[in-house]
Amino acid sequence: MSERRESTRLLPVLIYAALCTAIVSSLGMLLVPTIAEVFGISVGSAQWMLTVNLLVGAIATPVLGRLADGPHKKQILVIALSIILAGSILAALAPTFGLFLVGRGMQGLSYGIVPITIALARRYLPAEKSGPGISSLSVTVSTGIGIGYPLTGIIAGTFDYRIAFWFAATFVLSAIVVVLRTVPSGPDELAPRSPFDLLGAILMGLGVGGILLGVSEGPNWGWTSLPTLAAFALAVVVLAAWVVVELRVEHPLINLRVLKNPEVLLANATAIGLGTVMYMGLSIGSLIAQAPASTDYGIALPVFWAGFVMFPLSVGSFLANRLMHVIARRIHLPTFLPLGAAIVTGSSLLLYLAHSTLWEILLGMFLFGVGTGATYAAMPSLIARRVAAQELGSAVSFNQVLRTVGGAFGSAISGAVLATHMAPDLHPTAAGIDLALLISAAACAVVLIALLVNHVLTHAAARVGGAQAGREA
Repeated sequence: MSERRESTRLLPVLIYAALCTAIVSSLGMLLVPTIAEVFGISVGSAQWMLTVNLLVGAIATPVLGRLADGPHKKQILVIALSIILAGSILAALAPTFGLFLVGRGMQGLSYGIVPITIALARRYLPAEKSGPGISSLSVTVSTGIGIGYPLTGIIAGTFDYRIAFWFAATFVLSAIVVVLRTVPSGPDELAPRSPFDLLGAILMGLGVGGILLGVSEGPNWGWTSLPTLAAFALAVVVLAAWVVVELRVEHPLINLRVLKNPEVLLANATAIGLGTVMYMGLSIGSLIAQAPASTDYGIALPVFWAGFVMFPLSVGSFLANRLMHVIARRIHLPTFLPLGAAIVTGSSLLLYLAHSTLWEILLGMFLFGVGTGATYAAMPSLIARRVAAQELGSAVSFNQVLRTVGGAFGSAISGAVLATHMAPDLHPTAAGIDLALLISAAACAVVLIALLVNHVLTHAAARVGGAQAGREA
């Protein structure tokens, strides 16, 4: 009875811990103008509060995912949350922008929290609750963003940006307390005790960091400038070396052979594609909401209310996750990928065609939530059923890294488009907004077509295989 009660309490606690990712990420986009004003720097320089957070997150996520495959899952989660807590406090107290960036970098570990909680759910939840629990944890970030952004807007608009960071610190502290009280203590006796692939972690961190640095700063440095080209060249060389190392070591950071599984490969390709499109749509939608009415497209919402634009995203993601649990027995998991991509494509087209009023933006965000909720809920379950339990943390963390990389590409593409369509008042022109939304919709349509083609080919191959088996019988 005690074990059953503990397993019932475990999933809500893991979801609560995973919400830290959404709470911390909501401290970025809305607060860039505020940070620029407070520290007396340009908005372009203030964007580093997003870049450094993303860079650390992309590096830390696979490392934490691999460590979560080992016997000390709870300790890894508590240590990661403690570093995020320290980073939140440092950012709230920082007297200079440099120290503020250090705090934001420490907060980047929040991207690795979801893979850890998924590994804990796979290990300690009963078999019948493991699948639904994993899908719920996967959509926690997109669901929580719709809560985190309004909270950040209210706190920053009513008080001060530092109070928003203190709120994040309080939330993370409460997560540490409930994790310590609820998650099973002691080492996981069923987990392998393999050596950590330090070289693989360093090479992957440098490679992914090089890509994200080039993509994030390309619009500022120039796409053909020496620093941008050097970042991409370094990333290619280092990642090539990383692949060689991972294929040779006995216990790699990421088991690349596992990732060749068709369903795992499909989930990862969808992650980077929809990550790009979703971030473009969210960033442009947030920009439209806060832009002044004089731009001919802006809705002129203050920071206090701008965060609420993301709330429908949370509602849509939550509803999609609940609906998926109901119909998952009737629809194969891979089917959710093209289904979700179709909804995201529809929302992208809607935002491109109609974004002059608030209700149109809110509807677009809701459909984004439904589409991404369906796909993100299916991805970990697809991976989990094709990957051994001892590889789950690293495999899911790699999927999370690809979402992050996709988001960086989306940010860079939209930033580059808007930078070339700037009005004299330093706001993007309506033509620039339209072009960015059109690129987002077109990119999502490409992802959808690829998923549909794969779906048709997979079913055709299954029918041929079934027919051959019948003749042999």
